[in-house]
Amino acid sequence: MLAKIWSSAVVGLDALPIEVEVDVSSGGLPAFNIVGLADRAVEESKERVRAAIRNSGASFPAKRITVNLAPADLPKEGPSYDLAIAIGILIASEQLKADVSKFLFSGELSLDGKLRFTNSILSQAILAREKKFEGFFLPKINAKEAASIKGINIFPSEDLTQIFLHLIDQVKIEPQTFNDEVSDQEDFIYDFKDIKGQEQARRALEIAAAGSHNVIFKGPPGAGKTLLSRTLPSILPKMTFEEMVEVTKIYSISGLLKNSGLVSKRPFRAPHHTTSHVGLIGGGTVPKPGEVTLAHRGVLFLDEIPEFQKITMEALRQPLEDGFVSIARAAGRVTFPAHFMLIAALNPCPCGYFGDPTHKCTCAITSVFKYQKKISGPILDRIDIHLDIPAVKTEKLTGDQTFEESAKIRERVQNARDIQIERYKHLNISSNSELKGAELKNFCKLDAESQSLLKVAVEKMRLSARSYYRIIKLARTIADLEISENIKTHHLAEALQYRPKSGIN
Repeated sequence: MLAKIWSSAVVGLDALPIEVEVDVSSGGLPAFNIVGLADRAVEESKERVRAAIRNSGASFPAKRITVNLAPADLPKEGPSYDLAIAIGILIASEQLKADVSKFLFSGELSLDGKLRFTNSILSQAILAREKKFEGFFLPKINAKEAASIKGINIFPSEDLTQIFLHLIDQVKIEPQTFNDEVSDQEDFIYDFKDIKGQEQARRALEIAAAGSHNVIFKGPPGAGKTLLSRTLPSILPKMTFEEMVEVTKIYSISGLLKNSGLVSKRPFRAPHHTTSHVGLIGGGTVPKPGEVTLAHRGVLFLDEIPEFQKITMEALRQPLEDGFVSIARAAGRVTFPAHFMLIAALNPCPCGYFGDPTHKCTCAITSVFKYQKKISGPILDRIDIHLDIPAVKTEKLTGDQTFEESAKIRERVQNARDIQIERYKHLNISSNSELKGAELKNFCKLDAESQSLLKVAVEKMRLSARSYYRIIKLARTIADLEISENIKTHHLAEALQYRPKSGIN
C-alpha cells in the first residue's frame, strides 16, 4: 500500500514542502530504503523509525519498504523527516487509518518514540500557514517557537503514540495557542553610566545605534574600545515583531534557539580573529549562516580587526553594502540576510602606542604602515563613523563625576528609530543606514548652505561617492535624534567630523 505524508526541507532560511511517499510491498525480500537525495542523518532515520514504531506498541512490517522524498532533486538533510516517515509506514501498513493529506509533520524521533527538539521549526510553521495546512504536528518542546506564527493550528506532541491516538480520535491534542507576547525585561551586563570619560565615543555610539551605522575605533590598549563596544547593546532600540521573526528563523535553523520562543534581544556576535572565512560569512557543502547572518538586526563586533585573515575581511564587502550574503554551490544558490552594525576595534600599531603622548612606540615605521594597511580602503569606505579613542585620564577614572545611564540614552535612540520606522514604513526598511538611490534623495534633502558645505568637504577630504552618501545618511540620523524634520548645517558638520581624510590615520 502507498501512503503520502507532507513534511518540509529548509533551503537557506525558507522551508519548502516535501512529499514523503511510503510504499510497503509484499514482493521481494524485506528491506527498508530511502531515496530522494537523502544525507547520512536521513539515512540513519531507518533505525530510529524502526525502533520508535516497535517501542510505541505498533508492529514494524517485515516487508519491502521504500520511502521517496520528493522532489527527488532537492537535497534533504537532518532528522526532521523521522515523524513523517513513521506515520507513513503506519498508514501504508494499514495499522493507522486516517486522512493526513492536510497536515504537516516534522520532528526527530528517539528510539522509544518520543519527539526530540528539532531545528528550523519556525520556517516550517510559516510554510504551513502559507500552504494553508490545517495543522502542523511537531515536538512539544518546539511549540513555543512555532506558536509565534499566527494562522496555523500547532499540535505539540510528546511522542509517536500520542499522534497515533489523536489521528484515530481517541486522544485529543489541544492546539498551541498563538502567543506574540515578548518580555520587556532585558538585562545588560554593561551600562554607559559606568564608563568614565570618552564623551565623544559615547555620542558616536548613540548616533550609530539610532541609525544602525558602522563604527571603527582606534586607540591604545586599555583605552576602552572593547568596553564601549560591549556596552552598545544596552542602548540599541527594541526590535519590531518582523525583525524578531527574521532573527528567530536564523537562530532556529542554526540550532541556537533551544525553545526560547521569539528572539527579542538584538544579537551581539563577537567572533575571534581566528574565525574562518566560512565561519564569518557562511557556507559549507550545505550552506549555513555565518557570523554576519547571526548578527542580523544586531551587532557584529570585530576586536583586533587587523588580525583577521585578509580574505575573510574582504568578504565583508557585500554584506556591508547590500545587507545580504549570496552563497553559490553546485546544488544551487542561497541568500542569507545580513543587516548588521559593524563595530570594529584596532590598535594604531602592533605594540599599540603609535602616536600616544605618554608611551613610546617600539614599532618600526614600516611595521606601523603595514599593520594599518591590513584593512583595505573599500572596507574602510563602508564604515560610517571613524573615531580615535584616547587613553582615559587618571582624574576621570578616580573622580566622582556621574555619567548618563544607558536607559536614558536608549530613550533618545528609540525615539529616533521610531521616526525612521514611520518614515520608511512603505519601503520595507527600518533605519537610515539602509537608504539607497532614489530613497536617499527623497528623504535626505539638503538646503543650499548644507550642499555648499558638503561640496567643500568632499574636495578637501578627497571623499569617494560612497563616503558622500554615507555622510548624508549619518547627518539624517543626527537630525532624527534632535527630532528635526530637515537636515541642517550643524547636523552635516557633526557627521563630517566622523570621517577621516584618508585611511585610518
